[in-house]
Amino acid sequence: MNIGIVVFEEVELLDMAGPYEVFTTAARVHGRSQPAGAAPLFRVFAVGCEAGIVSARAGLRVLPDCTLREHPPLDCAIVPGGVVDAELGRPELMTWIAAQAGSARILASVCTGALLLAQAGVLDGLEATTHWEDIEALRALRPGLRVREGQRWVDQGRIVTSAGISAGIDMSLHLVERLHGRELALRTARQMEFDWQEAA
Repeated sequence: MNIGIVVFEEVELLDMAGPYEVFTTAARVHGRSQPAGAAPLFRVFAVGCEAGIVSARAGLRVLPDCTLREHPPLDCAIVPGGVVDAELGRPELMTWIAAQAGSARILASVCTGALLLAQAGVLDGLEATTHWEDIEALRALRPGLRVREGQRWVDQGRIVTSAGISAGIDMSLHLVERLHGRELALRTARQMEFDWQEAA
């Protein structure tokens, strides 16, 4: 299964690195029970809005594996947050998010990534969450959206949103459970020595 995580200037590092670590760890844990040379359960890609290095929030530089225009078909697309003001006005990102809502098995967001999903119109009629500081910004962006406060993530089937930063790890373990099974999610959390908050 292909997992794509969008990266852009001022992306919140743990918003993207948390899910990246969950899915790559899950693939490694799963691989221990597979024959030598078997393909990994999850292939994880950093998907850049454009080619070239991007600087995450606080300055760490990230080199995407591919771009919005050129990447493998995704089973799960993840949109992290960060400083998203510029991305809210990026038409090609909005088009890509809308396309993934129709083609990927799951489209997920972390933190203020929910604002990008809202701007793309894919949260209309659904429940969603984001970082506690940005709840009102999400409500203002889409007044008809049912915003849930105090939850680590909100699962609406094909669309899943999480609260801020570390909540993306909890959500990603939930996505591993959905995509492969509870046992692997539990083994992955244990491997990461992470206290998984399973209740949304």
